[in-house]
Amino acid sequence: VQPESPKMSDNTSDNTDDSDTLEPTDSETILLALDQISQTIDVMTSVVGRLRHFVEEQETSREAELREAMRPDRVLH
Repeated sequence: VQPESPKMSDNTSDNTDDSDTLEPTDSETILLALDQISQTIDVMTSVVGRLRHFVEEQETSREAELREAMRPDRVLH
């Protein structure tokens, strides 16, 4: 049995302030979905942090290589 999806109120027959709000049919389903979204965001934040660290390390290595190549006391053969 699949859970019912939230239903939109029919605003054609009733123009009250609540006409555009969702009416949750299963709070547990909504809470589980929100928990999954939160976990996904945590994982994505971790991945972004690791990628940022990787790019910063690459930049540091590249700068060190350039400094080594530009040393004034370096002898060219």
